[in-house]
Amino acid sequence: MNLRGRNKVTPEFNMSSMTDIVFLLLIFFMIASTLVSAEAIDLLLPKSSSKTTQTKSVSVSVNDKNQYFVNMKQVSKNQLEAEVLAKVGESTNPTITIRSHEDVEMKNVVFIMDIANRNKIKSSLAVKSQ
Repeated sequence: MNLRGRNKVTPEFNMSSMTDIVFLLLIFFMIASTLVSAEAIDLLLPKSSSKTTQTKSVSVSVNDKNQYFVNMKQVSKNQLEAEVLAKVGESTNPTITIRSHEDVEMKNVVFIMDIANRNKIKSSLAVKSQ
């Protein structure tokens, strides 16, 4: 009696399925990388001879002792929102420039940003250029 099976398993490995998977992954990442847009591109904008609109900007500063200043005038944390709204007034596009010491905790800066978001005021964070 012959008990050996007719189908013999070969020890060879077929790489065609593996190369298919690699090429599919390559195509996937090539397509996915074109969908990602870089939002932090440093651009040199063209110059214009037309007039620019002047927006009223309020400077809000926080020093390393957690003291708040609105346009160089010291204000308590409780009165900060009222003072900012009084300085902004009825501007069409008000902005707040946030200046903070490098050792200030982030929660103090976020507090100012929260005031800006609640009152629909644009905010920008001032940084020191190198």
